[in-house]
Amino acid sequence: MAGSITVERLVQELEKLKTQMDAGELKHSEYDQRLSRVIAELRERGIDADRAAITAALDGLLRKGTIVPSVKKHLEKRLGLTS
Repeated sequence: MAGSITVERLVQELEKLKTQMDAGELKHSEYDQRLSRVIAELRERGIDADRAAITAALDGLLRKGTIVPSVKKHLEKRLGLTS
């Protein structure tokens, strides 16, 4: 089994998805599928960071416009950061 995923890798993956969406390379359904794969990998391998670091990274992505509030909320819920 591969090691945990870093917060930096999570940020890179989400930024890559945003870039591909903006370039028209992904349809919304494809974005959703890839986001689901990212979440599944995080849940399977774990993330090498504490709650505060993950939350800070998601807040930063939201401020930059990389993710929208609904995606942030979804990630927080799926990663067990909120109930």
